[in-house]
Amino acid sequence: MAKQIDTVTVEVVRNLLMSIAEETYGIIVRSAYSTNMKERRDVCTAVIDPDGNSVAQVESLAALLGSMLSVVPNIYEKFGKENVQPGDMYIANDPYHGGGNHLPDIVIAAPAFVGDKLVGWIANIAHHSDIGGKVPGSTSGDADSLFQEGIRIPVIRIRQNGKLIPSVMDLLLDNTRVPQEREGDLTAQMSANLIGVQRIQEAYARYQDDLIECMKELVGYSERRVRAVVAELPDGEYSYTDYVDGCGDKYPDPLPIKVKISIKGNDLTIDFTGTAEQIKAPINVPYPCTKAAVFFSIKALMGDDIPANEGINRAIKIIAPKGCIVNPTEPSPIGAQIDCQQRIPDAIFGALAPIFPDTVVTAGNGACTTTILAGEGAIGTDSVFIFHEVIAGGGGASKGLDGLSGVQVNMTNTSNMPIEATEMEFTKILARKYELKEDTGGAGQFRGGLGIERELEMMQDDVAYTGLGDRHKFHPWGLDGGKEGAAGAFYRVTPDGTITKMGHKTTSFSLKKGDIIRVETPGAGGYGDPMKREPEKVLKDVIEKKVSVEVAKKDYGVVVVSNGVYYQVDEQATKALRG
Repeated sequence: MAKQIDTVTVEVVRNLLMSIAEETYGIIVRSAYSTNMKERRDVCTAVIDPDGNSVAQVESLAALLGSMLSVVPNIYEKFGKENVQPGDMYIANDPYHGGGNHLPDIVIAAPAFVGDKLVGWIANIAHHSDIGGKVPGSTSGDADSLFQEGIRIPVIRIRQNGKLIPSVMDLLLDNTRVPQEREGDLTAQMSANLIGVQRIQEAYARYQDDLIECMKELVGYSERRVRAVVAELPDGEYSYTDYVDGCGDKYPDPLPIKVKISIKGNDLTIDFTGTAEQIKAPINVPYPCTKAAVFFSIKALMGDDIPANEGINRAIKIIAPKGCIVNPTEPSPIGAQIDCQQRIPDAIFGALAPIFPDTVVTAGNGACTTTILAGEGAIGTDSVFIFHEVIAGGGGASKGLDGLSGVQVNMTNTSNMPIEATEMEFTKILARKYELKEDTGGAGQFRGGLGIERELEMMQDDVAYTGLGDRHKFHPWGLDGGKEGAAGAFYRVTPDGTITKMGHKTTSFSLKKGDIIRVETPGAGGYGDPMKREPEKVLKDVIEKKVSVEVAKKDYGVVVVSNGVYYQVDEQATKALRG
């Protein structure tokens, strides 16, 4: 019979485990080489129990949840738990064979032993700017097979008996265009795990087997919390269909993400039957990523204080037919899967909006708007540069609150890439504009967040541009009478002023010196009738250049006038418009 642990001890241990995950996260951010990790913080870390259950995870990037939830079970399946030894460290990136996301996301996990006793694991995952493949950056909009997207790493050892296995590192570095950067980033990940192992050992020295019992209790607690919320909801079926824009010229038609959510007692089933079939294009969502998207959605709706661990998964049954776009078969390409994965929470939120009216937000920018620029130009001993950036957009509005502007939403949560860091590290790129784009937030009693307009100028010839995004066709939806947010767009502006609209899955387009890439990210939907928005708030939006005078009048029925210096509401004209 398991020992009964008091709740105070469990809570103390929960915070201790979170501090270990957070410390290792900080180590990677502070010691990594690439801007992807040290600036954008495209990193996640977790503490995992001896049975392979995630028990404490940094709430940094929901998209990386899949690897944290599956990496140790995959190690056990391949090597056998009995064959894991002190000083081992394992590496993977292939979601079909032990990884959990797309190939640039590399997960590294290390067991923590006290003597011969396995007491836990520390794991981290981080996005690498290049791991080979057909294009610089290892992410394209037109790959038709996983083999085009970079080196595949099944679960293998990278350290054994406390020492690096040089042949494994050599293999990885020989399959990237920027080996110095890769070596620095991989070293940062491994170093963070060494500290994480030490911290878990210290925790065990203090709590002994109570540490492991607390881990088990935390997983059980999260499951109970989710089931308790579900039990209070009305039984029934709730459905919604949202759409991905398609994928380039090969798949120009919309692809449905269909979800049916069944609630019966404390049982919750998420069924994706009817969702689009997998395609020969890189937006297929591997099943671990689908699980991560469901995990995020349920936690966001049912309690932000529920510990993020395997217990949430245990409370949910997922049905995703094999061969559909959210459960593809090998070797379907997955490089840009995040744009499709983003639509899963949107569909779940849309389905559950009727029973979570005070919690659900409108659709945000719902994309992972990515700019990759690559060309000749040394950084350290690497002979080329590869610039990778994900640009934020509008955040959804809710009942009572405007949406946030210029933020990542749903599965993405990376940080802003400062202009200063961009120009300091990538001297062949000049930032021309970085601002919130007026009128991109959907009108509503509570306005949707604004998207961003960002312009980057090339300072040399022959720079390869890859632009990946979504919600360029299907605008972010509003709720309860709120209007749609603006769609996104990519443009090329040449030195003579010619503006050409680019596709939402542009791959390795060659740019010349003086060319400018203009990225406009989607806004977010509004919540509630725009005519009920207080005129003073509309006036403030106009003053802050979030809403134009024209849209204030057309969508909100608020007439704003100016004497050339100050703006004010024409109350009589506004009253006449609003009736």
